[in-house]
Amino acid sequence: MNDIRRTLLWVVFSMSLVLLWDGWNKHNGEPSLFGPAPATKAAAPHAASAVPGATAAPAGAVPPASTTVAQGAPAAASPSALPGALPGALPASPAASTPVAEQVTVKTDVVAFTFDSQGGDPVKVELLKQVDPHDHSRNVVLLDRTAQRVYLAQSGLIGAPGSAPLPTHLTAMHWVPGPREMAAGSDTLKVRFESPEVGGARLAKTYTFTRGSYTVDVKLEVENVSAAPITPQVYLQLVRDGNAPEGESSFYFTFTGPAVYDETDKFKKIAFKDIEKRAPNEKPDHATSGTTGWVAMVQHYFASAWLLPDKLPREFFTRKVDTNLYAVGMLVPLGTIDAGANKVFDTTLFVGPQEENKLSALAPGLELVKDYGWFTILAKPLFWLLTQLHAVLGNWGWSIVALVVLLKIAFYPLNAKAYASMAKMKAINPKVMALRERLKDKPQEMQQEMMRVYREEKVNPLGGCLPIFVQMPFFIALYWVLLSSVEMRNAPWILWIHDLSARDPYFILPILMTLSSLLQTWLNPTPPDPVQAKMMWIMPLVFSAMFFVFPAGLVLYWLTNNILSIAQQYFINKRLGVLGK
Repeated sequence: MNDIRRTLLWVVFSMSLVLLWDGWNKHNGEPSLFGPAPATKAAAPHAASAVPGATAAPAGAVPPASTTVAQGAPAAASPSALPGALPGALPASPAASTPVAEQVTVKTDVVAFTFDSQGGDPVKVELLKQVDPHDHSRNVVLLDRTAQRVYLAQSGLIGAPGSAPLPTHLTAMHWVPGPREMAAGSDTLKVRFESPEVGGARLAKTYTFTRGSYTVDVKLEVENVSAAPITPQVYLQLVRDGNAPEGESSFYFTFTGPAVYDETDKFKKIAFKDIEKRAPNEKPDHATSGTTGWVAMVQHYFASAWLLPDKLPREFFTRKVDTNLYAVGMLVPLGTIDAGANKVFDTTLFVGPQEENKLSALAPGLELVKDYGWFTILAKPLFWLLTQLHAVLGNWGWSIVALVVLLKIAFYPLNAKAYASMAKMKAINPKVMALRERLKDKPQEMQQEMMRVYREEKVNPLGGCLPIFVQMPFFIALYWVLLSSVEMRNAPWILWIHDLSARDPYFILPILMTLSSLLQTWLNPTPPDPVQAKMMWIMPLVFSAMFFVFPAGLVLYWLTNNILSIAQQYFINKRLGVLGK
């Protein structure tokens, strides 16, 4: 039984080395052992290459921010790729290449939106309350259109197959002059763009910002100026390149990519690589229609989403737009608009941090963009408890410490049994080592004698493992809570820790973590095999190496857990008289 336990430890240690090596490879741009080669940081393709009927441009050509060409239009596809009218059917409107586009930046207290009159859509969103982790002199920029990043929110109209083009996100629109900054004492700010007549229709987009909010109310007004009825559909899409967020760690993974939510399939993440390898006529692995739901683009700490009222028919799509460029969106039929008539369509655009409690209030399931992995069922109540502690303590660092203390109290009986079993193993260790030395040439007899010793001493060799396995899911879930919570960004703890989401600048917490792991090893039973005994001391050093690049909040969590475990194990060992043996 003791050999089984050590075999398990060897397996864990070996896999850790493999994962470390794989993380190092990915950090240096080498292929991963467990997946495809890292995505090439490809520049965004010119919009023309993604629009049917337009002149193709080289995939790597990226227009500057002031260009008249908008980017990210969905690529052409066969009619069977998605139900109904395809986003790939969006034509370039005749007005798309005439006036020079104008950029308009508007500011509230929490966001700065830069709009391009080419389509009247945002091409840059700066989060004024979120400091960039790599350059503290600037803020986080989420949506953007540069040579390094393409991440856009777009909307427009498409008509019935074979009908005339309607205003799209490529149509040159006119900004209606107005205030560009939310005035003191005002809680709202409006920005309006109007299109010329295209295909017998005019489109106006009105964005309404609210103080303190990362949501924008978007009103699309469609006017039929032709002599015949039109049956347009509204498309809402988020377009993003497949590159990982800047500075993402190679030692822990967070999801980046599209997500779709509807009432039947609930929350579904779609990896860029799955969109890449999907055949043209292959059905996507997510809901394609419904009367509730939303689409989002997710990355660590932040998200963007198009939200619609319930009971409104919609079609969901995800697709490859161009080289290293992908889209997720919705199509919504507007019905028939008679000649001379108008129709108003309301939607909401969210661009901001993944603040779980605020997201859940915006739309059903929207808080799920905060990625807890497989441990959501445990992570959500742990996050709730963490926020309750923060409401009392007012400091996220001390809230982490308090939460670990509460977990250790809850699992005290299990831990006590585990450490008592390990202490008993340590007490009989000299007898077991002598037995192994005496019967080293008779393995079968040695195993029988060891089992006899365990029975006589009433020791279960696996007694120290099973209770730990029971509580591991809770501590892993807490790990993901701390890794995923944007509340930890720029949150100080004490003294030198000014940001719990960044690594310890002086490596004090990782060094203490390493020392605590070595102390735990000293308190554990010493394996009889000298090689295994040495490995038991090497393993904490290998594991601790990862913590030097982990966020300080995660290291604080593990360090607190280690200290409490050491205290409990020390007193149990002392009580049983095996300390130092």
